[in-house]
Amino acid sequence: MPDVIAYGGDWNPEQWPEEIWEQDVALMREAGVNRVSLGIFSWSLLEPVEGVFDFDRLDRAMDLLAANGIRANLATPTASPPPWFGDAYPEALPVDADGRRLHHGSRQGFCPSSPIYREKALRIAEQVAVRYREHPALALWHVHNEYGCHNARCYCDTSAAAFRAWLRSRYATLDELNDAWGTAFWSQHYSGWAQILPPRATPSFPNPGQLLDFRRFSSDALVELYLAERDLLRQLTPGVPATTNLMAGAHWDMDCWAFAAELDVVSTDHYLIGARAEPHIDLAFAADYARSLNGGRPWLLMEHSTSAVNWQQPRNLAKKPGELRRNSLAHLARGADGIMFFQWRQSRAGAEKWHSAMLPHAGPDAKVFREVKALGAELAGLAGVAGSRVEAEAALLVDHSSVWAQDHPAQPSSELDPVEEAKRWHAALWRAGVTCDIAHPEGDLSAYRLVLVPQLYLVSDAGAANLEAFARRGGVVLVGPYSGVVDEHDRVRLGGYPGAWRELLGVSVEEFFPLAAPIRLASGATGRAWSEAARVTTAKVLDTYASGEPAWTRNEFGDGAAHYLTTLLDDAALAEVVVTVCGESGVVPAAAAEPGVEVVRRAHEDGRSFLFAINHTAADATVTTRDGRTVTVAAGDVAVLRG
Repeated sequence: MPDVIAYGGDWNPEQWPEEIWEQDVALMREAGVNRVSLGIFSWSLLEPVEGVFDFDRLDRAMDLLAANGIRANLATPTASPPPWFGDAYPEALPVDADGRRLHHGSRQGFCPSSPIYREKALRIAEQVAVRYREHPALALWHVHNEYGCHNARCYCDTSAAAFRAWLRSRYATLDELNDAWGTAFWSQHYSGWAQILPPRATPSFPNPGQLLDFRRFSSDALVELYLAERDLLRQLTPGVPATTNLMAGAHWDMDCWAFAAELDVVSTDHYLIGARAEPHIDLAFAADYARSLNGGRPWLLMEHSTSAVNWQQPRNLAKKPGELRRNSLAHLARGADGIMFFQWRQSRAGAEKWHSAMLPHAGPDAKVFREVKALGAELAGLAGVAGSRVEAEAALLVDHSSVWAQDHPAQPSSELDPVEEAKRWHAALWRAGVTCDIAHPEGDLSAYRLVLVPQLYLVSDAGAANLEAFARRGGVVLVGPYSGVVDEHDRVRLGGYPGAWRELLGVSVEEFFPLAAPIRLASGATGRAWSEAARVTTAKVLDTYASGEPAWTRNEFGDGAAHYLTTLLDDAALAEVVVTVCGESGVVPAAAAEPGVEVVRRAHEDGRSFLFAINHTAADATVTTRDGRTVTVAAGDVAVLRG
């Protein structure tokens, strides 16, 4: 990787008269911008009439960038088909589960399984690639934009046929499918492939296996669309890498693991949720997830916001002074080698005119632009960080199939949210100063000392065996409630919960007991929402309910150990458990820091390292490194210590 941090944002010159462009580029240079994303939503101008192409405007924009030393993540503009597409091909528009055809008027107005859409998308992608493959501004292909953000699943007849084809490749026979879906229940046994539909609106609960497989199919359909464009681009421009911007940690409708495996560069978008008390911890989860999707290698932050966003929150909060910098450097600390925003110049019209930008409505003499300029200068001084990797000895297991399966409406409790529980456990590690990776249950766990499993309702046989092997080799495991319960088809693992890991955990659970009110444990901790009637087989009990039944257990397994929680502990108690298992496994913080100070270390193979200390509090704080150095980080400030 080059010794530079990519810095910039989406540039949409088509929204502005050309006399503004020169001003844009001059201000970009003033701000230290070296990279822009270009052409993402330009299909209707590049192909204003079907089959008629006009690249004059984009030619001039690309030439202007090249003349000023700014490079482009050039988009294939396929995320937003033009009005003529829906008008000419209404059968290619998406259909929701209630059978409503969704019409043009926003973006992503297409069925992912539509052969017509794919044909038209590949045609415009080819036109763009052929025209700009030799252009000096071209740095990276930005394929599509935020796949599945608004059309992750389509229920039309075209999608139904594609779903059946996907099922026939997954299951050798109808008997195999019937067994996997448990269709003997509710008289759902299929006698012909043509009988199978997407899980459209139905009188009662949909079949869980059908729902789960439809979500898998829908995710795969989006990956196939990406691959079709990427493979075309590789053929036409073999030396230019390609990516698409995921929304890791925020958008769960597509399998980020499957997508990331096909990207030359993993990139993602992240936006703060104003309702969260500590949104910077949610940011850390998303950044750790993005890094993990790239196998621990550096990644690209394709979008975040300079200040407020525009979408449906009760209040779209503006960022306070210094928050833009802290957010950006937190992403850098957790492995990003590029810090980019949506967008460069704030729109004056359209659905995102209230979304903040690097250059706000107020112009360059504004807080946001002053902070943008300062950040650009700081990132230039941190160029040596590029290419380094984040140190992490702990991992937290997350799988989209498990999230999808647990999302079925017929669950024992609506209060169990696997995504929020994963984020809560990650937050406990964050507060302990421990950086963790996010790992797939079937992924390589050999680099870790500690693996946490917050709530993995569904796990395959391979994933179950993988965790057992990790503990047997000497690793420490912490498993949360309602984990290991079903197999990859959402069929219950019989013989007692937590089915897949009864031997690993040394515990057998006979029955679940959702809680109407919090419950006090013997230690004084509080459990909420959930409890389990468990008995130990080989484990030792570390905490109990008032009834004496186990709430926290520990089981020696091979050369390692496995802990189990049978309730959702309150935050303070969970933090104590996490600190305990970190100590047992030998996982230590990157540095000693006061509460509210984020510490993360990035290091090169040659030994050069960078310790980021980010103070999210309103008071000065002290950080002590492992080698005994002490630094005071001012309130709201960021310090980077080179080692």
